[in-house]
Order: sequence, then C-alpha cells, then structure tokens
Amino acid sequence: MQEKQSIQKIQAPGADLVLLRGFVDTQQSAQLLSCLTQEIDWRQDRIRLFGREHPIPRLQQFQGEPGLHYRYSGLLLETGPWHPLIEQLRRRISALEPADFNCVLLNLYRDGNDSMGWHSDDEPELGPNPVIASLSLGQPRRFLLRHRQHPQQPKIELMLDNGSLLLMRASTQHHWQHALPRTRRTCEPRLNLTFRCIIG
Repeated sequence: MQEKQSIQKIQAPGADLVLLRGFVDTQQSAQLLSCLTQEIDWRQDRIRLFGREHPIPRLQQFQGEPGLHYRYSGLLLETGPWHPLIEQLRRRISALEPADFNCVLLNLYRDGNDSMGWHSDDEPELGPNPVIASLSLGQPRRFLLRHRQHPQQPKIELMLDNGSLLLMRASTQHHWQHALPRTRRTCEPRLNLTFRCIIG
C-alpha cells in the first residue's frame, strides 16, 4: 500500500520552505538506511573553531559530479562518485524540484549526541539563491531555524520525520540559519542527504 504523502508550506519572512512528508515510504527508507550506512565510506572530519580543532559530531561523505569541491568551516571536500541508490534519489528529487543538483552532502547522526550547529548554506560556490533539498531517513529529529538579521523573530521548529524531504529555496539561506540540536532521548541512527548545486 502506498503511504500517504503530505505537503506543508512554511510561511516566514524571507524564507521559502516546503516539507514533503512520506516522500520515501517506510520500507524503502529502511532499505536505504541499512544499505547506505554499510556501503558508504564514512569519515569524521575535524574543524577549527576559535583556534582549536574539534571532531565534527557526526559522520559525513560528499558525492557528486567529478571535480567538484565544497568548502565550509575550513574543510575542503572533494566529490566521490555517486552511489547508485543516491543517484536514483537525485533523479527523483530533480523531477520534483527543477534544480541542477550536482552533488550531495551526507551526514550520519549515530545517536542523540550527534548534531549540527547553527549555520546557513551560503557558501559562494552555491550561488546567490541556492536550492537545498534535504532528505531524512531513519530517526525523526528536531530541526530549528532562526532569523539571521532579526533575532526577535520566532524560531521555526520542524520535526523531520523518516522519509521526509525539506526544500529550502529562494533567499532562505540569506535570512535564516538552521541547526539540528543534540537530544538526551534515546535515538536510532539518522541519515540526512542534502542535495545542492555547485556553480562555476
């Protein structure tokens, strides 16, 4: 039986956010999570913050078209080849959202201690108004957004469920930061795939 999908448009100043729940059904999500967790060559990079090096609190991998590079927090990532299952997901997402997704950053959150700090996906190589397509597999986690210029603006809190796809478009990265906070709750692994387009 095909699981029911729903579309939620989030209204906020300077943001264009669409959350599609059930984009990947439960059975396929479990298969993807199991396969990719085992077959991806995961790495835990170190970043420099306030003059000190720290391991990032998650595992990651960067895939895409040959020769692309992505830099953030002092890290320089170079694309590895597309995993066939991720290439299939890219085609499916591109049919829904007409953007030239030529790379994907994968983050594996092993438990509730793994997290992502406040940031915007606004690196120069992503262009002026990047489209980010964020696919969540596995454990549902809280996803927060806060306005960059107006801290008094209420935060946005979303629960990114298993199989959900979040589209962040237009000027969202200019005006909003996002984060995936730690949680003390017992958590199963969560895999997040953020498809994006590097230009130039």
